[in-house]
Amino acid sequence: MQRKKLDGTPCPIARSLERVGEWWSILILRDAFYGLTRFDEFEKSLGIAPNMLTRRLGTLVEEGLLEKRLYQQKPPRYGYHLTQAGLDFRPVLMAFAAWGNKHFAPEGHSVDIIDTDTGRPAEPMMVDAHTLKPLTSATHMMAPGPAATAEQRERLARYAKLRAERLNP
Repeated sequence: MQRKKLDGTPCPIARSLERVGEWWSILILRDAFYGLTRFDEFEKSLGIAPNMLTRRLGTLVEEGLLEKRLYQQKPPRYGYHLTQAGLDFRPVLMAFAAWGNKHFAPEGHSVDIIDTDTGRPAEPMMVDAHTLKPLTSATHMMAPGPAATAEQRERLARYAKLRAERLNP
């Protein structure tokens, strides 16, 4: 069965999933943040089949999250480096790590996010860049943007109604 393509949908979550929603892609990006750049490094770190790694790297390059850079002429070999779009994925990975530590690590954290100045553990929190106010379900919600479709407006109206009922029982 062919998987539905999501890149044509107006939903930013669906569009993002089209680019990185496959687990190998997210793990490749994680390893790129850890400094891996070469095919064999990714293959060894992930234990991924070469044909799958080739496809995933190709997709990440095609989607603009990684770029290929020639590092050896003969035979030609390429490194894979994070682009600005790839670098902008960093907060998503940190949030994923914190969420995983909170809900799926009964043995304890295997990776902590730390403040590089103090060495103390840090806990990611999303804030509004303009007000620095934390984004919580009590203070913020998703609403239709200027390009929202009728379907999105309907979905977000249901969400707003449900949110209001939860906050004001």
